[in-house]
Amino acid sequence: MATLPNLDDLVAIDVHTHAEVSTDGHLSLSDELLAASSDYFKAHDHRQPTVPEMAAYYRERKMAAVVFTVDAEAATGHPPIRNEEVAQACAEHADVLIPFASIDPWRGRAGARAARRLVDEYGVRGFKFHPSIQGFAPNDRIAYPLYEVIEELGVPALFHTGQTGIGAGVPGGGGIRLKYSDPMLVDDVAVDFPELRIVLAHPSFPWQDAALAVATHKPYVYIDLSGWSPKYFPANLVRYANSLLKDKVLFGSDYPVLTPDRWLADFAKLDIKPEVRPLILKENAARLLGLAKA
Repeated sequence: MATLPNLDDLVAIDVHTHAEVSTDGHLSLSDELLAASSDYFKAHDHRQPTVPEMAAYYRERKMAAVVFTVDAEAATGHPPIRNEEVAQACAEHADVLIPFASIDPWRGRAGARAARRLVDEYGVRGFKFHPSIQGFAPNDRIAYPLYEVIEELGVPALFHTGQTGIGAGVPGGGGIRLKYSDPMLVDDVAVDFPELRIVLAHPSFPWQDAALAVATHKPYVYIDLSGWSPKYFPANLVRYANSLLKDKVLFGSDYPVLTPDRWLADFAKLDIKPEVRPLILKENAARLLGLAKA
C-alpha cells in the first residue's frame, strides 16, 4: 500500500476535491451538468485538472487533498471515471493525495464487493456519495449492503448535503432532486450503522440546523465546509464550529470550482478561535482519515 502524507510537512488537509477528467479526456459528468456547475460557482475560467496536476497544485501549497469522482451512471446514464484510475494516480502522489472512491448505490451487492476490493487492493481510504445526482435517498435499503462493508472496513463515508450547483438553472434541474440531500436522511444511516464515520459535506442549505443537530447528536458524524466561501457561512455554523463541533468540522474546498486559495483567504477573516483553526484545517481530518492517532 502507498505511503501516506507526512503530517509535519502539511499546513492543511483539504477533504473535498473532485477528479473531473480521466487520462483519456472522459469527464466525470455530462457537459450540461458541468457547465451548470461552472455557472453556479461563477467559475467559467476553471479547467478540469488531471490528478497529477492536482498533486502539483497541492504540493506547491504544502497541503494534502482527498480526491474522488462521482459514480452516478444509473441516474444519469453517464459512465464515471474509474475509481481504480483515481486510486492509482493518487498512489503515485501519495505525499499529497488521498484517494476516495464513489460507487453507485444502485449496484447493490456488486457495489459492496467492489468497495472491499478498492480498499484492500487499491488503498482507497473513504467513499463519496452524492444522493441528489445518484438519485437515491441515503436511508434507502438499496445502499445498505454498501454501507455495511464501508463500516466494516473502518473508512469514512462522505455525503453531499444541501443544494447543489450541478444542474442549477437547467430545466428541471437536470433531473436532480434536492430532497435526497437532506442531512436528516443521513441521520438514519448513522443510527443503523453506529460505527460508520460519516461526513456531511458543505454548509447544508436549506437544512443547516438539521446538519448541526445530527453532528451534535451522533458521535461519528462530521461536517466539511466545502463548496462555500467562508464569508457566506451561516452564523450558527460558525458558532458550532467554534464550540460544540470544534473537533468534528473539516476544511474542504470543492476544488476545482472553488480553490483552497480563495477559501483560506476568506477563512482567515472569519471569527474562529486561534486554538480551533488548526483543528479545522488539519488535525480533525488527520484523525478521521487515520493519518494521526485518534
